[in-house]
Amino acid sequence: MPFIESGTRRLATIAAMRAALAPIEAAPDYVEQARRALVDAIATGQLASGERLTQEDIARRLNVSRQPVLQALRLLKKDGLVEDAPGRGLQVTPLDDTMIARVYEVRGALDRLAARLAAERRAPVDAQSLAEGRRAVAAHDIQAMIEADIAFHRGIYAASGNPLIDQTAQRYWAQVRRAMGSVLRRSEGRDSVWDEHEAIARAIAAGDADAADRLMTAHTTWAGRHMCSRLQRSRSDAAA
Repeated sequence: MPFIESGTRRLATIAAMRAALAPIEAAPDYVEQARRALVDAIATGQLASGERLTQEDIARRLNVSRQPVLQALRLLKKDGLVEDAPGRGLQVTPLDDTMIARVYEVRGALDRLAARLAAERRAPVDAQSLAEGRRAVAAHDIQAMIEADIAFHRGIYAASGNPLIDQTAQRYWAQVRRAMGSVLRRSEGRDSVWDEHEAIARAIAAGDADAADRLMTAHTTWAGRHMCSRLQRSRSDAAA
């Protein structure tokens, strides 16, 4: 019975392979922690555009070994937040208004879809981020402004009922945070942004998908253009 014998051998091989996979010890994910710390530092400007990065310095500042830093830098390079430096090593990728424009095109499409789906479901959007955003603008707290803005939009992603929207947007939020931080450090936060957010939330709660789509389109289009024009102006000022 060759067929039966062959099947038996395959089962025995699979069983042996499974037995060979020994369990590993649970350990803190230092790579992910290092990645998050570096993303935050780049987004807030603590690590400046064009700044040279060395594994030794970052490992010392994060109080970890070089290995998780190496892996974290590889992930950031893949996401476009760091790049090869002239000569040798890595540097923080300079902010590029063309790249930010492309990011906002993708973000705008995702946000409009999320707003429409959330409105079709009449899903309430958490009002806490609206209140926190207004407080942040009043206090001129840049980091709080950015976090409240992200929380508001992620709240709409959650309200859409489609988890793929948030998963897709996560790839671009670091670039958005970075551009927002750069612009807000050079200009005042607009309280009217939060008026726009509130209008979007009302349209979603009312189940008006067309209004939610229209308001979100206007909001993200203006935001993208404003970001790019500010970045272009900063680059011109630096070159002068």
